[in-house]
Amino acid sequence: MKFIITGRNIQVTPGLKAAVEEKLGKLKRYFSPDTEIFVTLSVQKDTQKIEVTIPVKGNIIRSEQESSDMYVSIDLVEEVIERQLRRYKTKLMKHKQNSQSFSSLFMEEEYEEDNAIKIVKSKRFGVKPMDPEEACVQMELLGHTFYVFCNAHTNEVNVVYKRKDGAYGLIEPEF
Repeated sequence: MKFIITGRNIQVTPGLKAAVEEKLGKLKRYFSPDTEIFVTLSVQKDTQKIEVTIPVKGNIIRSEQESSDMYVSIDLVEEVIERQLRRYKTKLMKHKQNSQSFSSLFMEEEYEEDNAIKIVKSKRFGVKPMDPEEACVQMELLGHTFYVFCNAHTNEVNVVYKRKDGAYGLIEPEF
């Protein structure tokens, strides 16, 4: 595995780099040797945050964890990613899905205090048709609560979302 480690508001020391490579190195049994793991370490006020992104065959496995100590955040993120990988493998086998999916980026909106809507960031992403179950798997891998995709059965844009009770919902357009 190839680690690409960057720091925001923090100097990536040899000790931090070694801790990241040692802890996330435990995941090497899941990946091929040429897999790239993107790690971003950041500090804001009293919060130490680590973000890990692993692109795998059109999918993205992603997690971010924060705590008051960077080494604790590193431990937490490794556990979350390992749990995601086990869940992903189980769901692929259960639904007999292949790993075709797409890497998605979501539009982020921020609201100002005067209630004026201001779009501060716009993103574009490729859309490949997939089943709603496959979209749920991708949503879980990204750690998001919703996922926009092209339904392979209807060829329309749909949204899957995670409900508060843990179940999944599907939104289909009505014209």
